[in-house]
Amino acid sequence: MSDETRLQALKIVLVVVGIISIVGIYPLMIVWPSGWTWHTGYSDYPLMIVGIYATLGVFLLLAARNPLASLSLIWFTVWSSVVHGGIMAVQALAQGQHRGHLWGDVPVLFLIAAVLAALTPRRQRAG
Repeated sequence: MSDETRLQALKIVLVVVGIISIVGIYPLMIVWPSGWTWHTGYSDYPLMIVGIYATLGVFLLLAARNPLASLSLIWFTVWSSVVHGGIMAVQALAQGQHRGHLWGDVPVLFLIAAVLAALTPRRQRAG
């Protein structure tokens, strides 16, 4: 894949992940709580997660304009997704009531991290 094609694909992925982060997480928590919501009943936790990911989504949309100027944000998204997904995977394995997350948000976080890592340049080239 050429550098230009890879950069174009990265822009598309940033937009898709940004939009899903802004408008997709809350509906997934409602439709598929066993795969996307860690607390049942009344809890402030889901709103906090939605707020954090919606904010990240806005910045990913902004990064899509010029990904090379936003490498630290993109790599933060990669590594925070790996860490978040890893912690959730361990918790889901340890707590049987959370096993649905192994089919929901956990693999999605790892997929996002893998795709962004594969498409993101390791450093900005000198112009």
